[in-house]
Amino acid sequence: MHFLRKENRNVLSWCAYDVGNSAFATTVMAAVYPVYFKEVAAVGLDANLPTAYWAYASAASLFLSAFFAPVLGAAADIKGSKKRMLAIFTALGVISSGGMALVGEGDWIFALVLMMGGTIGFSASLIFYDSLLPSLVPPQRIDAVSSQGYALGYLGGGLLLAANLLLIKLLPGTLGARLSFLSVALWWAVFSLPVLMFVEEPPSPAEGRSLRGKAVFLAGLGRLMSTFKEIRHYKNLFIFLLAFWLYNDGIGTIIRMAAIYGATIGIPLSHLVGALLVTQFVGIPFSLAFGTLASRIGSKRAIMTGLSLYLCITYAGVFIEKNWHFWALAIAVGIVQGGTQAISRSFFASMIPPGRTAEFFGFYDISSKFSGIIGPAVFGLITQASGSSRIAIAVLSYTFIGGMLILRKVRG
Repeated sequence: MHFLRKENRNVLSWCAYDVGNSAFATTVMAAVYPVYFKEVAAVGLDANLPTAYWAYASAASLFLSAFFAPVLGAAADIKGSKKRMLAIFTALGVISSGGMALVGEGDWIFALVLMMGGTIGFSASLIFYDSLLPSLVPPQRIDAVSSQGYALGYLGGGLLLAANLLLIKLLPGTLGARLSFLSVALWWAVFSLPVLMFVEEPPSPAEGRSLRGKAVFLAGLGRLMSTFKEIRHYKNLFIFLLAFWLYNDGIGTIIRMAAIYGATIGIPLSHLVGALLVTQFVGIPFSLAFGTLASRIGSKRAIMTGLSLYLCITYAGVFIEKNWHFWALAIAVGIVQGGTQAISRSFFASMIPPGRTAEFFGFYDISSKFSGIIGPAVFGLITQASGSSRIAIAVLSYTFIGGMLILRKVRG
């Protein structure tokens, strides 16, 4: 059967990981855990401190991920250990997610440590997951497969978030929220199995197969330094990374801060989670639509289209007063979020020289993580200094304006 062809099986197995890790992105990162942190774990803290501390912890976890990302990526290319590293960081994320069920009132430090562990596991695992993409399908199919992964991720994350919302409504106290964190751990673990079992490890260079322990790390560091020297020869790729560094800062900050921002300005939990759930399901068709759009007008123009709408979203976010305002912006984010990120991933993959996917996706990831440090940190500082998170939302516009200006210089 066509469905059972090896290439299709590998693609579905690869996409299944997007289904699994999206549970962390929705329930933990975006919807339930930020509000749980503010309303339960951070009980007793001053009004604006939960938002600021959450932002600082997000920045710190992304810094730790970014610090090790490129060396680990280069080492994985040399040793042929992409799947092993994927399994290790997935395990960190799964264990951290399950541990969140133990967080009680006043446990804000413990809650932030678990959030950092989960974020590091989630972020670092994506280096090795993304680096498997170029070996799965021919170059002309990368945009479509990347978009399929994001679309299925939206579906998986949305379905589990809907189930978790039901748990929160039906069960007393914090029991529903605690069980939702356990469900994330189980969901992520189960949907990680296909990629680990069925997707083949891309071949490693012959010289890397005999390396062990410290030698692998040193070889990865050496290859990383070599790439720093060579990257000037990949001018188009480097310019794209600068653009991505800026605009992904804004995208990531919106994902991480939307729920806690909404809670701070008085949007009820049911509306917060409901609106973010709608984001997931709106994202399914539009992630696929962006793949089609990119094939017709080009990846660069498709990304620019998404960033233009993001710019409008940041300005509109300043003026949220009613519940329906939050719902409207959640729908708008759903239209562009998955598609913009999917096409960015595949656009970058199309520029990578053969045999260096994990190493270059390490650079891609470090751009993502270091940019992610700045956005939440700036958000937290402005909120703490001004006492208003609305001002912090407005400042995010610089990320999309700067990103679009630099992206215009990329050929493609």
